[in-house]
Amino acid sequence: MYPILSDPTKETARAYGVLSPGGFASRWTFYIGADGRILDIDKKVSASSHGRDVVARLKELVRGSGF
Repeated sequence: MYPILSDPTKETARAYGVLSPGGFASRWTFYIGADGRILDIDKKVSASSHGRDVVARLKELVRGSGF
């Protein structure tokens, strides 16, 4: 299972630097390792393929980590 963050207060968007001056968060996906380090950032999120894109990237990250 992979946790997904909901950010109704926009606190996390501010912390990650993705909150626009208009108050909307950029639709970026951050892949964060078990140790808390950011492993990758997807800045080109497409609503129509994002689920498949996330699964593919997670597989790549796991394969590259030696698990």
